[in-house]
Amino acid sequence: MTETPGPTETLWRPSPERIGASALRAYLDWLETREGRSFPDHDALWTWSIADLDRFWLSIVEYYRVGFSTPWTRVRTEDPMPYTRWFPGARLNWAEHLLRNGSNDAVALVCVREGSDVAREITFGELRRAVASAAGWLRRSGVRPGDRVAAYLPNTEHAVIGCLAAAAVGAVWACCSPDFGAEGTIGRLAQLEPTVLIAADGYHWNGKDIDRSEVVAQLRENLPTVRHFVHVGYVFDRPARAGAVPWDELMSVDEPLVFEPVEFSHPLWVLFTSGTTGLPKGLVHGHGGITLEGLKWSGLYAGLRPGERIFTYTSTGWALWNIQINALMQGASLVLYEGSPGHPPGAVWEVAARTGAQVMLLGAAVVMATADAGISPRKRGFDLSRLRHVMVSGSALPSAGYHWLMEHVSGDVRIDSTSGGTDISGSFVGANEYASVQVGRIGGILAGVDCAAWDEDGRPVIGAVGDLVITQPMPSMPVYLWNDPDALRYNESYFEQWAGVWRHGDWVTMHPDGSVSVHGRSDSTLNRQGVRLGSADFYDVLETMPEIAETLVVGVELPDDDYWLGLFVVTAPGHELNDELRQRIVTTLRTRLTPRHVPDEIVAAPAVPHTLTGKKLEVPVKKLLTGRPLEKAANIASVDDPDALRWYAQFAAGRFHRAG
Repeated sequence: MTETPGPTETLWRPSPERIGASALRAYLDWLETREGRSFPDHDALWTWSIADLDRFWLSIVEYYRVGFSTPWTRVRTEDPMPYTRWFPGARLNWAEHLLRNGSNDAVALVCVREGSDVAREITFGELRRAVASAAGWLRRSGVRPGDRVAAYLPNTEHAVIGCLAAAAVGAVWACCSPDFGAEGTIGRLAQLEPTVLIAADGYHWNGKDIDRSEVVAQLRENLPTVRHFVHVGYVFDRPARAGAVPWDELMSVDEPLVFEPVEFSHPLWVLFTSGTTGLPKGLVHGHGGITLEGLKWSGLYAGLRPGERIFTYTSTGWALWNIQINALMQGASLVLYEGSPGHPPGAVWEVAARTGAQVMLLGAAVVMATADAGISPRKRGFDLSRLRHVMVSGSALPSAGYHWLMEHVSGDVRIDSTSGGTDISGSFVGANEYASVQVGRIGGILAGVDCAAWDEDGRPVIGAVGDLVITQPMPSMPVYLWNDPDALRYNESYFEQWAGVWRHGDWVTMHPDGSVSVHGRSDSTLNRQGVRLGSADFYDVLETMPEIAETLVVGVELPDDDYWLGLFVVTAPGHELNDELRQRIVTTLRTRLTPRHVPDEIVAAPAVPHTLTGKKLEVPVKKLLTGRPLEKAANIASVDDPDALRWYAQFAAGRFHRAG
């Protein structure tokens, strides 16, 4: 049995003029001629795309003129997931597709750092020259296709240039953000045995210059396969240490821009999961799959055109960074912001206004942090008149976030809550140009994605909570996992429950109108009296209360078929978790959700621990509460606040696992 939230409200509908002028409509007009049939809206596109998956992806190849240097033999092999291979025989290079559009004098990158009024612009011509120089240096240094180039860089032009240069050579890129500590970074990068390390000396955060020179020294010491170390003097004016190559040396020699043609599934980059237990899982994505997914996302869903700008608030350690870089394929510009999103409060909205961004992509937590700070971009006079589209990822956008965006950013902006992630370097579900904005709902399923909600027996359900599954392959699914030659870990991660069907691990509701709700991770399921409850529904309701900073909800199975539903509450400054607040929480959950959502206990907590990319650690906390020792419940190096997690371990030991 499952329950879902009740009716929703519609905040915004696209005008016929907006739809008619969109990049999606231009593609549909072309598709009507190609297919000799009508495509009146996105629903028609999605239905056709999953009925004829091969022809849909071939349409992306043709419409965006994907440059294969050798022909393909068929669109895909008949092997089931995860062994499906796309466009066998074809060779191409992802980086070439990012740099082939955009005139030499058009802006490619707009670089902004926290606390600075200066926005440095790098043209496509300058970017091409920089990538050519860096790629030439890599080749002269002996880097060959398949070698790994590792990086420890903030969200600056150095990361973009390094990634594109590595791809141009056919090397494999992997980057960690410098807010990662040494242990977490080594746990990721050492798996890859990189030959080159590119690292910055620091980054900016909340008005401070953060020095990472000692962490970089530890990386050099603990990555023994690195033959060449490139020093990026970004924050501090210091000479490079002995044996280091200054970044300027990579830029010093003009080279022809050469792209190595590689097989469609040749590895492009490795993205790491949060790694809450054991070594982080390395997801290997291929040149071809990311090219196709990147074209679809940047063209049909972000709707970008040459000369437009997208501002993504992200770090290099988050998949949003890899997703947004594909905007260059359309000849659009990237706004690269390095620093804290809230220093000063509302900083991201000021940057979006100052740089004239048409599209924003950011985490739901960033939206809510601005709202909670009482900041109104509109009242502050930020000129966001060019902003037409706000894409929100990372977690479900709470209902209050929809209202805040409409009231304080723009009353004519498409709010696009998406869900997908690191696994596919893209999205399964999101909005489209035809979708209305409904509070708490995602617009629908994206073209080429055959996904559904399944119950425990593997049957599709509509209007009820089910497991998010993908039943046909996508080109951007990982070609393999790192150090997983027999695909054992790959199958265990996604295909263990239903052979040949990708189980993503999210609870979702597919509503009758085609919209989607995401309720949280299914591996942290709350199962109360036989009813599955989504943790995201709790957060959506509770974290709008001014007395509450953050919450964490966990359910634990106890002996004799008993069950404990615990709610951990971090109060806002100036408030405490007293009986009055507890009663307000109970009343809010009972009235806005259901009586089943009322927890057995409401506990004051000092903080909520997250992964380094901001996801709440529901599963590790649940493991602690069920008796798992801390070292087996979580990888401390992948936690943003290890002391917070230690507090939950102490709570678990005192409450559920007293000696004897």
